[in-house]
Amino acid sequence: QLVESGGGLVQAGGSLRLSCAASGRTFNDYAVGWFRQAPGKEREFVAAITKNGETTYYAGSVEGRFTIARDNAKSTSSLQMNSLKPEDTAVYSCAAGLAIEWLKKGLGLWGQGTQVTVSS
Repeated sequence: QLVESGGGLVQAGGSLRLSCAASGRTFNDYAVGWFRQAPGKEREFVAAITKNGETTYYAGSVEGRFTIARDNAKSTSSLQMNSLKPEDTAVYSCAAGLAIEWLKKGLGLWGQGTQVTVSS
């Protein structure tokens, strides 16, 4: 089970930190990704991190502003979001799977999502 937290309403230029807590599985066996879906749009990849945390990947639209991290000892992942823009408004979900490419195809374990709203 994955549970996200940390969403909310923030002004443009502000920051939020999302957290994803995993339970019931060996967290370090899985890659972790963050995805978002805005109203009327398809779900899109935001960021991902490998099982050991050594390699991270970002969508071009968030690179340099968002940072993904994980703490395998605590079975958690975080997404630090800085310099937020109104176009970042979406429901953000974390996902865990055997490979990042699988997550991008929608395969794996998914959280319920947390709403992020950025006002202009």
